[in-house]
Amino acid sequence: MKIHGEEKYDRLRASLGRLGSVAVAFSGGADSAFLLKVAHDVLGDHAIAVTAVSPTYPAEELRQARRIAKDIGIRLLPVHTDELRDENFSSNRPDRCFFCKTGLFSLLRQQANRLGIRHIAYGANADDTDDFRPGMKAAARAHAKAPLLDAGLTKEEIRAISRGLGLTTWDKPSSACLASRIPYGTRITIKALRMIESGEALLHTLGFRQCRIRCYNDIARIEVLPEDLHRLLDKSVQEKIVRQLKRSGFMYVTVDLEGYRTGSMNMVIRSSSC
Repeated sequence: MKIHGEEKYDRLRASLGRLGSVAVAFSGGADSAFLLKVAHDVLGDHAIAVTAVSPTYPAEELRQARRIAKDIGIRLLPVHTDELRDENFSSNRPDRCFFCKTGLFSLLRQQANRLGIRHIAYGANADDTDDFRPGMKAAARAHAKAPLLDAGLTKEEIRAISRGLGLTTWDKPSSACLASRIPYGTRITIKALRMIESGEALLHTLGFRQCRIRCYNDIARIEVLPEDLHRLLDKSVQEKIVRQLKRSGFMYVTVDLEGYRTGSMNMVIRSSSC
C-alpha cells in the first residue's frame, strides 16, 4: 500500500542525499522535526540541528526541541540570537521576519562552516507560499535549502508521513515566534513577550492545544480553535485565565469570536494591499 505523499518523500530523501551534509534550522515544530528526521536517516552524522535561543522563542519549545533531537539521535547545537537589538525587528515592521531570519541563517552558516557542513536548510513546505512570509526571502538570500518545499510536500503530507515514521510531532499544533502575537507597528519588548508566553502556557495547561494570545499593549485577544470557544465560557476556566493574564500585566482580557486562524495579524497587510 502506498503511503500518502510517498513519491514526494522519496524525492526528499534523494535530494538530501545529494546535499551530502546539512545543518537544519530546527524549531521543534512538525515541519523542521520531519526534515531533521529524514536528514538524519539519510545522512547520519553529516546532519545536525541548530536551534535558536531567543526571548521570542518559548522556553517550553526549546525543551521540546531538545527532547525531539535526542529521540531522533541527532546532534543539536543551540545558538543565541538577539534580534531585539535590531531596530528593524524590534520596531515591528511588517518585514521584521526578514531581519530575524537573516541573523539566524548567518549563525546557521557559521556553525555549518565550523563543522565542515556544506549546506544549511529550513522547514518551509508547499503550503507556506500562501501567506506573507518575508523570512523566506531571507532564506533565499542566504542560499538556505528548502527540501520540503522543493519536494512539493504539503503540511498534510508531512503530518501523515511523520506519523508513519513514529514522530511525536506529527500532530503538534502549528507554532510561531512570540513576536507574531504583537500587531505591526507596536514595539516588541521583553515584557510583552513574557506576558504572551505566560498566558499561552496557561492555556496549554487548560487543554487548549492550538491557541494564541494577541497582545495589544495592555489588552489580550485570545484565539482558540472555534470548536473550543465554548470551553472559554466555563466560569472556572474564565477566572483562571483572567487572573493569570492580569497578574502577568494585561489589564483587559478579550476573546476573538472567529477563533484561531493562521496569520491573523497579516490581515492588515492583505487589507491595505486591496
